[in-house]
Amino acid sequence: MTAFSHAVAYILFLCTLASAQPRGDYSISQDSCSPSDGFGQYCPTTCGVADYLYRYKPGVVRDLNEMEELLLEIANLTRGAQDKVFYLRDTEKQAQKASPDLYIRKSSSMLDDVLRFEKSILTQEEQIYELQSILAANEKRITDLRQMSLQLDAKCKMPCKDTVEIQTITGKDCQDIANKGGKVSGLYYVQPARAPTPFLVYCEIDKFGRGWTVLQRRRDGSVDFNRKWVPYKEGFGYLSPDDSTEFWLGNEKIHLLSVQSTVPYVLRMEMVDWEGTKRYADYAMFKLAPEADQYRLTYAYYFGGEAGDAFDGFDFGDDPSDKFYTAHNGMQFSTADRDNDKYQGNCAKQDGSGWWMNRCHAAHLNGKYYTGGKYTAKDAGPNGFDNGIIWATWHSRWYSLKQTTMKIIPINRIQTGGQQGGLDSFDKGI
Repeated sequence: MTAFSHAVAYILFLCTLASAQPRGDYSISQDSCSPSDGFGQYCPTTCGVADYLYRYKPGVVRDLNEMEELLLEIANLTRGAQDKVFYLRDTEKQAQKASPDLYIRKSSSMLDDVLRFEKSILTQEEQIYELQSILAANEKRITDLRQMSLQLDAKCKMPCKDTVEIQTITGKDCQDIANKGGKVSGLYYVQPARAPTPFLVYCEIDKFGRGWTVLQRRRDGSVDFNRKWVPYKEGFGYLSPDDSTEFWLGNEKIHLLSVQSTVPYVLRMEMVDWEGTKRYADYAMFKLAPEADQYRLTYAYYFGGEAGDAFDGFDFGDDPSDKFYTAHNGMQFSTADRDNDKYQGNCAKQDGSGWWMNRCHAAHLNGKYYTGGKYTAKDAGPNGFDNGIIWATWHSRWYSLKQTTMKIIPINRIQTGGQQGGLDSFDKGI
């Protein structure tokens, strides 16, 4: 029994050690990179995971082999205990036959011992079953890790990249880059006419040679859009060459892009709901005023789109003035720390993000990300305001959209092939 208890204790100790091993990719070496808000860095995490697996796999396999040997030893001890039980039962029967009166008290005592011993065996068997389950789970993990190791090994045959690929062509905007021969969507440096230095943007370049400069991207709620004035001015989030991240380009950059050309820009709002349906809205002659005018939004007219003209306001049925007080054309930009709206309170603070607020909005693509789309006033917090990603002329104000994109292009390019031509990249994923 002592050897058995030691064996069980040792197995449990091994399991504790196996579960308590530290992660091999937790410490950061001097040669590795670390994520930041700056653009241009990748962390080679896949190779790091592969190194971790190769480093710790032999020790895990060795522990599992020791556990298997101990389980065999425990099984042998259990079989010995069962033999002892059978022996005691046989001895009792023989004693009762030889001298019933003499052995009756001893038999009762022996039966009690047998029952206690049987209970002990059952308890030990349960412990063995638990250990066997742990062993099976560990073996499955090892199998999964081996499969992952093979996959990572295949990926790591190529050199790990620690820099983001930035295209070499530059221009004043993405259409200028496309005119100069840019053919693939990705990261480019642009320098508008009044910009003191170049800055990085994501360009969508379609098969027709149209170059869209992307101003905003919402994809999965991974970036918090509840920011103050300076982050909205300078930009936040992450630019990536595969267009898989969320960001706000920055009001100052948007201003410089929008006022540089004699050819006016079209602002396109692209939206995807949680059912996968896609809609858009276009606004012609879009401009963003300088910071001195609080980055005021202006456009000449609604250019079209299936999502409807939410920037013109919406009649929610609460008050006859709803449509007038939710229009966005001519509104200044507001954040929680800089209130430029027409409301006695602070719309941006109540709704948790910066936007061109009126009193307050019928369109709000910087709103709070609600997974699943539908939300209620209770979900919105103590004030109960409609603070989701909203486009009221498509879905109700209590429906938060899944994905959004804001981008601009010179109006003469969007008219190429008709107004619908610019939608090819959006609808077909080109």
